[in-house]
Amino acid sequence: MVQETAQHPETGDTPVAQLTTAQARAELAWLAEQIAAANRAYHRDDAPEISDADYDALKQRNAAIEAHFPSLKRADSPSDVVGAEVAEGFGKVRHAVRMLSLGNAFADEDVHEFDTRIRKYLGLAADTALRYTAEPKIDGLSLSLRYENGVLMQAATRGDGETGENVTANARTIADIPTEISDAPAVLEVRGEVYMSHDDFAALNARQAESGGKKFANPRNAAAGSLRQLDAEITKSRPLRFFAYAWGELSAPLGDTQSDAIAQLASFGFVTNPLTRTCDSPDELLQHYKTIEAQRATLGYDIDGVVYKVDDLALQKRLGFRSTTPRWAIAHKFPAELAWTRLEAIDIQVGRTGALSPVARLQPVTVGGVVVSNATLHNEDYIAGRDGNGAPIREGRDIRVGDWVQVYRAGDVIPKISDVDLARRPEDAVPYVMPKTCPECGSDAIREEGDAVRRCTGGIICPAQAVEKLKHFVSRAAFDIEGLGAKQVEQFYADGWITTPADIFTLRARYGTGVQQLKNREGWGEKSASNLFDAIDEKREIPLARVIFSLGIRHVGENSAALLANHYTSWDAFEQAMTTAEIGAGAAWEDLIGIDGVGTVMATSLVTTMQQEAERASIDRLIAELSVQDAEARATDSPVAGKTVVFTGTLERMTRAEAKARAESLGAKVSGSVSAKTDILVAGPGAGSKAKKAADLGVETMDEDAWLALIGDA
Repeated sequence: MVQETAQHPETGDTPVAQLTTAQARAELAWLAEQIAAANRAYHRDDAPEISDADYDALKQRNAAIEAHFPSLKRADSPSDVVGAEVAEGFGKVRHAVRMLSLGNAFADEDVHEFDTRIRKYLGLAADTALRYTAEPKIDGLSLSLRYENGVLMQAATRGDGETGENVTANARTIADIPTEISDAPAVLEVRGEVYMSHDDFAALNARQAESGGKKFANPRNAAAGSLRQLDAEITKSRPLRFFAYAWGELSAPLGDTQSDAIAQLASFGFVTNPLTRTCDSPDELLQHYKTIEAQRATLGYDIDGVVYKVDDLALQKRLGFRSTTPRWAIAHKFPAELAWTRLEAIDIQVGRTGALSPVARLQPVTVGGVVVSNATLHNEDYIAGRDGNGAPIREGRDIRVGDWVQVYRAGDVIPKISDVDLARRPEDAVPYVMPKTCPECGSDAIREEGDAVRRCTGGIICPAQAVEKLKHFVSRAAFDIEGLGAKQVEQFYADGWITTPADIFTLRARYGTGVQQLKNREGWGEKSASNLFDAIDEKREIPLARVIFSLGIRHVGENSAALLANHYTSWDAFEQAMTTAEIGAGAAWEDLIGIDGVGTVMATSLVTTMQQEAERASIDRLIAELSVQDAEARATDSPVAGKTVVFTGTLERMTRAEAKARAESLGAKVSGSVSAKTDILVAGPGAGSKAKKAADLGVETMDEDAWLALIGDA
């Protein structure tokens, strides 16, 4: 049974950055259980036990904890799950093409970021035309319909995305679903949403009440429960409707664009949503979102947002998919409940990278069914009523202690403050001034040009940063030392046993066996103390990717560390590149930013950290205690596995980012310069010195068409 609260009973709305590793691990386990139960109740049993807002909040909290504690991500993480397992009583259908979920947007800036991400991936300039479709997000039950030679052969629910329930007999009873189609492709898999109108829902519940049957909580439950009847005659008696908006397996394309394909589905006799529009910019998407939102109450059926999709199907194919969501689509959810409350204080938290984060302490208030007492205030610009470019937000209204503020909660367990009521502002309220010194160590807190936050300059002398970095160092995706977790790190730091990562590996040398001193401490015995020192020694030999991640360099997460390790393959090569790179220029810099997934922000952070004297001294002491294992090329049977590839000149059929991503996914190493170790040079128009050098070295050179033919993408 899913609990009524959307918060963990112990950690509650504690900011993610303040969780200990043990707390984070416990909450992730709780979240996995809660979300799995919610998925079963919603997708399988058609009896949701929490609101959509609470469900979104659980998912967002899970994602936030996983982002902050990547090593704690569970094998059954809700981030990797779509829907729920198939219920008993139905045959199973394995989808030829997976039925995925969508990523969510909750604010206007999320939509602009969606557009920016797509343009960056495709290599499109900001002024290059890029069309989208926008359509209402129907709150119903996803259904896939398979037609062969124009005849409906199979209907299946989404299930877990891979396998759904066979509801073919029931789908045949829905008037909006044609059983035969003229001029259809030999194989046509149509996807859409089964729903029930408000009027039909009211009439159904009235009939249920008259007959003494079960009344449904909402139209979505009624639609899902009706479709998933074991007796198709019951389904036939229910007023179900169907909107078509997508497709799965096809033997022939439906069109060149999303909008053309939807029009083709309509020509086949499917009902498509009349509010679907094409839009040429994020601003047009947002305008249509507002138009749909304004009509929401009068549509006659339930929707919970607007879905945006890249219109060009060739671009959709290039953009591809993440593990559970497409890159080319996003669901812009309608906002959840708003509430007003008093801002009692503004506290400052110091994170691992030294960022000073303001947190609002609120008079407790119920928002969307959850009592909240904290909210994020983002940064000092947001408090002052302006964005990062200095433009006014909230019409320039600043936020002060004592103010009555509007709290906004849409998918975020830690809510946001969206507005302030100046009419209720106390006369003695004063503008908030962000501290210029770190509240933890007293070091200067500066804000560099282009940075949205103020950061402590104390580095390793700042206890907040030092402890958080040590916790990160021993996290599961980093060194993961058995018996040395967040609690032990805090204890050893407070006692002066460790202040830097290298100190962990000198504990035995500095304290003799270490056992005698440790076994007398609370929570330790001779056996556990001995096991700890043995566990530390076991981690002296460690893979390169874990070492890079363990350093806690800003902007370098677990996936980025793996990219860097796969590219440089050894610590010596990585260290040499970071030490010699000049920010913004030179071969080492170009090679670094040429790695797919590494941008200038991350590259600058890497080079700056590795060339900073105090940080390098700490890192060098650590490396001296370790044996860092080289990264191995990915095992794959592709023709370019293990080969070093260089791209030069102009690529005409893909962006450089796409080319590199594809090559690396096939096990190749992509380099930015030609050397004797280069195996293949892919040369497009305009290839210059690299082509000449490749010829001099006898490196195999091919054009873009030959490359695509080699990897099977021609």
